[in-house]
Amino acid sequence: MQKKGYFITSEGPEGAGKTTVMNLLGERLIDEGYEVVMTREPGGIMISEKIRDIILNNEHTMMESRTEALLYAAARRQHLVEKVLPALAAGKIVICDRFIDSSLAYQGFARGIGVEEIWAINKFAIGDTMPEKTLLFDIDPAVGLARINAHKEREKNRLDVENLAFHQKVRAGYLSLVEKYPERIQVIDASQTIENVLDETYVIIKRELEIIR
Repeated sequence: MQKKGYFITSEGPEGAGKTTVMNLLGERLIDEGYEVVMTREPGGIMISEKIRDIILNNEHTMMESRTEALLYAAARRQHLVEKVLPALAAGKIVICDRFIDSSLAYQGFARGIGVEEIWAINKFAIGDTMPEKTLLFDIDPAVGLARINAHKEREKNRLDVENLAFHQKVRAGYLSLVEKYPERIQVIDASQTIENVLDETYVIIKRELEIIR
């Protein structure tokens, strides 16, 4: 019997620490014998990484919001068919740093394009593929941006330099998605220590994996 793949995504405002936590989670699951594919959006494969370079380039401040949304959807489609779907078909756990909820929160809500409009663009890109579980690492945007500014080695991208009001809208967008999809999206308080956040994340994901095994 073919074992079932499992699709996990992480979301959150800038500076929430989700990338660090999910990388540590992936390493822990691999150590336990799980087959895990770690990836990210936009990116994960060559074409999508090149689109990422365009979207996040600090020189591209003139990029129009719908152009931005379409580029994210294009990168998502290529990444999905080239990396995510084959891994899931092979029965692997896929942990993806950002997915469709980022577009809904950033472009749909914060950019003001409209959540339904962004959903329509991305429905064309992803078809029926949705994560089994999404972890939202929630943090006050002011705290998240302060973390970014304190982390000198971290490269600051075009979204990092948006004003605080924009990031507050992003967070509000995410929280509205939690209300809409409470069974899929689970909120984690990202203001805790990284050790506590990782422990909480691990417990949630292990519980999910035990259900499907």
